Amino acid sequence: MQDLPFLAGGFLGGLGLFLLGMWLMTEGLKLAAGRALERVLAAWTRGRLRGLATGTLFTALMQSSSATTVAAIGFVNAGLLSFSQVVWVIFGANVGTTMTGWLVALIGLNIEIEAFALPFLGAGMLLRLTGEGTRRGAVGTAMAGFGALFLGIDVLKDTFAGLGPDVRLTGLEGLGPLATVGYVFAGILLTVLMQASAAAMALALTAAAGGMLPLSAAAAVVIGANVGTTVTALLAVVGATANARRAAAAHVLFNLLTGVVALALLPWLLALLDRLAGGGEPAPPAVLLALFHTVFNLLGVLLMWPLSGRMVRFLEGRFRTAEEDEARPRYLDANVVAVPALALNALRLELQRLGGLALRMARKGMGEGLARSALTADQTIVARLTQAIAEFAVRLHGARMTDQTAARLPEILRVARYYDVIAELVATHASLPPPVGDGAAAAGEQQAFRHAVLDLFDLADISRPGFDPGLAAAALASLQDRYQRLKAALLEAGAAGRLPVADMDGRLQQASLTRRATEQAVKAAQHLHALRPPEQAPEDRAAPPAPA
Repeated sequence: MQDLPFLAGGFLGGLGLFLLGMWLMTEGLKLAAGRALERVLAAWTRGRLRGLATGTLFTALMQSSSATTVAAIGFVNAGLLSFSQVVWVIFGANVGTTMTGWLVALIGLNIEIEAFALPFLGAGMLLRLTGEGTRRGAVGTAMAGFGALFLGIDVLKDTFAGLGPDVRLTGLEGLGPLATVGYVFAGILLTVLMQASAAAMALALTAAAGGMLPLSAAAAVVIGANVGTTVTALLAVVGATANARRAAAAHVLFNLLTGVVALALLPWLLALLDRLAGGGEPAPPAVLLALFHTVFNLLGVLLMWPLSGRMVRFLEGRFRTAEEDEARPRYLDANVVAVPALALNALRLELQRLGGLALRMARKGMGEGLARSALTADQTIVARLTQAIAEFAVRLHGARMTDQTAARLPEILRVARYYDVIAELVATHASLPPPVGDGAAAAGEQQAFRHAVLDLFDLADISRPGFDPGLAAAALASLQDRYQRLKAALLEAGAAGRLPVADMDGRLQQASLTRRATEQAVKAAQHLHALRPPEQAPEDRAAPPAPA
């Protein structure tokens, strides 16, 4: 047996080289990929199989499930991907992490590492030194990391081979089933301490190959490493967005499910895979463990296939933000579709609430002059609620109803569109560059126009008591006059040189957008007021089912 200080140094040095190589390779590949990772994720994740394949491929190439997951979460937050699409990218990322085991089993333990790794390390550093800050340098970083990773595996292999004949980690074997659980927790602890499941995997595979760790114990450590990655995910999303927390929760649920199933089937699964991989002869321990890691992750995907819909709905109901709660319909209930009169009234109430939200955004954006970033949440709320109203109206259209009720559905969609357009106009208004001049040349007209706009938004708010469509129409006519006077004052100031031409154009654009928003608000209020139920209207009821 070699000296223990020498072996301890070999263990720490090999582990350090492996982690350094993993980090260099991941960082280099991320820099080399640039925005390609984001573009491909956006284009290749439409559907379960494509999302699964994309997550698997990118994680296998990047050797980092976190890089794939973080990019996918960014697309959810930007509204480019739905959460249901992202969960399959996350599941694929878990399958992709199994590539590390295959690298160790098929390359790291079966070839002359120095002859393979040192050229990668040297060529990579040469590219990095001659291409600092370029894509060539990033590729060099990845190549150097690849070489360092395999040098680390080589050191670990030699260390465990030196220990194996004399030291076997079998101290837990006398505990029966609890021993397996203990090895699982060892895998979790190793992953948490090193913040890398790949490192824990490499330790388990090299220890088993060196005869230091029994096969079943190494498999339990692999399960623990798979579960241990969830701790890193949970720590990463503390204080993060709701979508990031949902993604982390999906990651945790997937890994826990696969871990429990793998642990329950451990002896039978190892025996089956040994028979399949060995072809009658015992399979190499590292190959068997890599195969075991891949198979139980694929088994987790199969188990999640019928469960993912329920899981997505469950998680979307958790970690909600105030904006998401406000965007949820309050009156649209699937149960009232069977009674069209009640469903129509629910739509009217939801439209009224939508109008209040759109006008709130208009008051803030056009009255207080907020930047677009401050209005993004309100615009998202209006857009989601508009979509929910449209989907409910389509569902209602499929129910049996009177012609009078059916005729009101297009009006409901018209009103929802008016309010959605208001939000779009406000966002466009806020995105314009702020005026550069003091505007003193037309200050009086601008102030009067602004007050008239805020008064009109109040009069067009049908949710306020005492709403009068006649007063709203009269206010709009007065505002049109105010707009023409403001426009004339701005043009005159620009022509006389009292206002920079660029400043004049910006103020005219803002005034035009504001005027269009007030027109949409009054139209929406008038149409919504007309949708109120007549006092003597017969109540629609669900028609009885047709006889069979």
